[in-house]
Amino acid sequence: MRSPCRRPLRVPALLCAFAVLAAHPVDAAAVERRENGDSEVGAQVLRLYQEAALATQRYEAGRQEAQAQRARAQWLEDLLGRERREIAVLREGLGRIARAQYRDGGGLPLTAQIIFARDPAALMQGRHVFSRTALAVDNAVEKSRRAEARLAADEAKAATARRRLERRSAELAALKQDIERTLEEARGQLQGRADASVAAGSCRGAVRLDQPPRAAGGAWVTPVAAYDLSAGFGSGGSRWANRHTGQDFAVPIGTPVRAVGAGRVVKVSCGGAFGIEIVIEHTDGYYTQYAHLAAVTVDQGQSVAPGQWIGQSGTSGNSTGPHLHFEVRVTAETGSAVDPVPWLAARGAAVG
Repeated sequence: MRSPCRRPLRVPALLCAFAVLAAHPVDAAAVERRENGDSEVGAQVLRLYQEAALATQRYEAGRQEAQAQRARAQWLEDLLGRERREIAVLREGLGRIARAQYRDGGGLPLTAQIIFARDPAALMQGRHVFSRTALAVDNAVEKSRRAEARLAADEAKAATARRRLERRSAELAALKQDIERTLEEARGQLQGRADASVAAGSCRGAVRLDQPPRAAGGAWVTPVAAYDLSAGFGSGGSRWANRHTGQDFAVPIGTPVRAVGAGRVVKVSCGGAFGIEIVIEHTDGYYTQYAHLAAVTVDQGQSVAPGQWIGQSGTSGNSTGPHLHFEVRVTAETGSAVDPVPWLAARGAAVG
């Protein structure tokens, strides 16, 4: 027979159970909101990278067009200068002809020329030569004047186009600066969340980003698409206890980090010297590590394909600046690293 003394405990126990069950949906919703927020920040960084790249392309195109227009205007100015010099030469020649005609009698009235002419043939020949010379000079002068007017109009149009292009270049430069300023703020927000995760020693969960097209034929790739190489494998220095165990790729915060080959995520960690890190086991038995991240986009145990975005670069953990620390290991743990540059090169993913 049950003891009646145990009955009063059922009510608080049930109340506690209901409280736990009621709390779970709220916590799940909070986690979902937080992860959605992380995804939005990561996606914003990627979108701003694309917008900054497009703005830079438009700015460069406008700048090059303005340079071409300035070169065209300078060419027109040079041509105009040559035409003016030619006009001056023609006018000087016309002056010499006029003076010679005057000395030879060309300045006398026609009646006096007839009276003093030696014979009619000489008179007509002189008048014909003078008329022909004067006509040729007049035609040349008129031609040069038309050319000067045309070139002056072209120069005015070129100057207008140049001013318009310079205004457009200034607008594009301002747009580019605004995007870069917004991008810097988004990167700071992304890195701030990463630092909070590292300080807590707990990952915030995978963020969701739209994936790029996958590498064809399962090809191996470098861990980031564009980069500057910094510290290499085996480098010495005060930053490491022994020697540098990987290859560093200097990239801005938020740069997409790629799985170099097909494999399975065996570790996602958010604490320690490596900050936020991912370790992948590949089908050939090797392991690759991606460290100092700002965000991860995969979960532990998840399969990944070559070129798949697995995270975003950052400067979490023991890092002196934004970069990706990349290692190739024989085991999943530290202490078994091999030089990643020739390892990648042997698989068709040259680094350099």
